[in-house]
This record gives sequence, C-alpha cells and structure tokens, in this order.
Amino acid sequence: MAQEKLNSLVTPDSNGNFGQHGGKIGHPALAKALEELEKGFHSIIGDTEFIAEMKRLQATFIGRPSPIYHARTLSTRGAQIFLKREDLNHTGAHKINHCIGEVLLAKKMGKKKVIAETGAGQHGVALATAAALLGLECEIHMGVVDIAKEHPNVSRMKILGAKLVPVSAGAGTLKEAVDSAFESYIGQVEDSMFAIGSVVGPAPYPEMVAYFQSIVGHEAREQFDSMYGGQPDEVIACVGGGSNALGLFNAFLDDQHVELVGVEPAGEGLDKPGRHAATMTLGKFGNIQGFNCYYLQEEDGTPSAVHSIASGLDYPGVGPQHCYLKDIGRARYETATDEECLDAFLALSREEGIIPALESSHAVAYALRRAAQLDASKRLLVNLSGRGDKDIDYVLGKINL
Repeated sequence: MAQEKLNSLVTPDSNGNFGQHGGKIGHPALAKALEELEKGFHSIIGDTEFIAEMKRLQATFIGRPSPIYHARTLSTRGAQIFLKREDLNHTGAHKINHCIGEVLLAKKMGKKKVIAETGAGQHGVALATAAALLGLECEIHMGVVDIAKEHPNVSRMKILGAKLVPVSAGAGTLKEAVDSAFESYIGQVEDSMFAIGSVVGPAPYPEMVAYFQSIVGHEAREQFDSMYGGQPDEVIACVGGGSNALGLFNAFLDDQHVELVGVEPAGEGLDKPGRHAATMTLGKFGNIQGFNCYYLQEEDGTPSAVHSIASGLDYPGVGPQHCYLKDIGRARYETATDEECLDAFLALSREEGIIPALESSHAVAYALRRAAQLDASKRLLVNLSGRGDKDIDYVLGKINL
C-alpha cells in the first residue's frame, strides 16, 4: 500500500487554518523554526526514498499492518464490534506511527535531538524508541502527576536513553508538559526538532501528525472491505488531542454513510468543572499554546483545570481538524466517564482477553453503549489505540479484584 495523501478536509489552508481553527505561531524564534519544519515536511511527502524507508520501518520495526479483530463476545450485546489493533504495534500504541516519521524527518533535516511532551508516556516511549533506532538524542517533558501514575512507561523511556524532565508547574500534567517542552525547544531550535505527540499545536503539526497517522485509516478501510465486505456503520476512537481518531477517520471522510465518532473523557461528570476533559462538548473557541481551537476555559480565557482517569486524554484543548469536522457536521463527539472507562477496561480484558489502555477504553465504553442500542446487523469499528500494560497497577489501585 502506498503512503496515502490526507483528505482535503484535514489539510490546512496556506495560513495553517482549518476553517477558523489552527493557524501559525506568532513567536518570532518559533515561527522561523516551524517554517523550516513545514518546508522539510512538505519536501518528504513526495520523496520516494524517504517514503520507502518509512514503509520499510512500518513493516519490519513497527509490525504493520495491524490486524482487525472481531470481538465476538462483546458483540453479543447487539451491534458487531470490531477492533483495529494498534495495541499490537511495537511500543504498544499508535504513537510509534508518527514518531518514526518525525524522527526520520528530524534526521533528514540534520537535527541532532528531538524534544517532546508526553502524558500517558506512550508518545515519550515511542519517540525514545525511534530516537534510539535512528541515533538521535531525546528529551521528554512529563508532568509529575503522570510520572507517578505511569511508572512503567517512565522506566522504558529511561532504559531507551531519553532524558526525562519532570514538570511540577500548575497541575503537573499534559498541558504543563507541553509548555515546558516548548520553552526548552526555544533555547535549542538550531540543533533540535520539537516532535509533538498529537494533532495539536501550531502549523505544521496538525497536518504532519495526521499524515503519519493516516496509515491507520487507510489500512482499516482496505482490511474491512476485504474481510467483511463494505464499510462499518460507525468508526470510533478516543479523543484527547485527537491523533489516533484522525488517523482512523481520514480514510472514511468521503464515505458519507459511515459515521465518525470521537469519544472524550467525561471524567467524574460533565457537571463537575475541573473534573472532566470534555473539550468538544463544553469547550469554547479561543487560542491555546499557539493555535485556535475549542478548549475548556475560564471567563478570562485561561485554560481550565481538567481531569481524566486516562493521562493521555487530560488536555484542555483538541486538534483543529476535529474542531472543523465538528463545525461542518462530519464527525460527532460523545463522552465516557471514568467509571464507564473502567467497566469497559474490565469487559474487554475478561471477555476477549485483551487488556486495553485507559485512553482506548473510552472508545470501547461508547461502543458497548452504542452496540446495545443497535441490532446485530450494524458494525462498529473501534480504534484500540493502545494496550494497558502501563495502566495495570493504577487500575488495581482503583478497584477490588
């Protein structure tokens, strides 16, 4: 399969915008560095040698294509539930898809180091893995709350040779990690590249990460048609920043009969400010960390405190492409609570023998709820974006088994 282009709905205009969302950063030093990155990224899209090397690593290092699995026991609830098994990728999640691309690009541009943020640690592990493979230094910024919560991934990053920078400012979670990583990057833009972990941030990051993640949807569409005939009725993915969801959605955007559903964290309840991260449901338009999007905010426009049982989803903003897809009515966004997430985590573990990441469990929770509303002829395709190794100790601390 050739590396496919992004659908025009999720590529920006010349100013980096998707409708009113997105945009380019105004910070002088960063603007110059990101312009260089954008030129580098656009140059590799048509570079046959770059694409060939990326495809070689996708097949022999990541283990692509990831399979589609029919969850037959879960499907006894009503509609048929299928899983795109990104949890089977090397490093255990979809993050390795864009990290291989980003580090290959950094090396082609002559950079010596990659810098990034991480929440649940999956992006940090994947970037550290790609940097070790390709011989670049790696610096990862991570909130102290997430460091304590995601200890297995912290250990993996250290073993892989990454420099881990704990971030204790503010809530000590993902937003603060992004702020810290960008601040570090400003001081070393000549020799380093900021390798963002989702379809967020100023241009060219939303387009670039979406491009590298689009392989998920293109594989899934081809596989589903070949294995089951036609396309699913709904494709479903969790949404924090939104990279795994956009990776899955891209190939189905022109299939108007296929519903696109993003599932974001309702946390402890939508009626509890600061205890959820339901950006698309309750957020307002504004600018956060250099780009325009819907985000959870206070009256003065500062980002609100957020919470999710899944560290990779507790971000107050969301990718600009998702905001645009919501605006034009092409995708809809649902929520799942912490409690529903834990129930789905256990259901998939005990009924199918697959332990999912807490992030992915939000999408599974919606799929279980939705399946019960539909008959057995309907087909739901869920992006199982990561495995739950990192979450086992945390989950055992929350429930009695």
